[in-house]
Amino acid sequence: MAKNSSGGGNAGLAFIVGGLVVVVAIIAWFVFGSGRVPEPERPNLDVDITVPTPRLPEVPDRPAPPELPRPSEPPQVATRPSQD
Repeated sequence: MAKNSSGGGNAGLAFIVGGLVVVVAIIAWFVFGSGRVPEPERPNLDVDITVPTPRLPEVPDRPAPPELPRPSEPPQVATRPSQD
């Protein structure tokens, strides 16, 4: 009689057992490590920024208002010089 050797099935079983070991190691890391990744230290962000107030340019004086005729004076009409 021929012997029936089935030694190839052990490789699949070893792969499954190895995967289970990895999963158990990850679960143990979360359980015993409080399930949190350690937070990095936060730097001191207290910054004092002082910026000088911008200085606006000097504004020139306003021009004097135009001379207007007084209400008691009749308006002056300019006439053309005659070309005689």
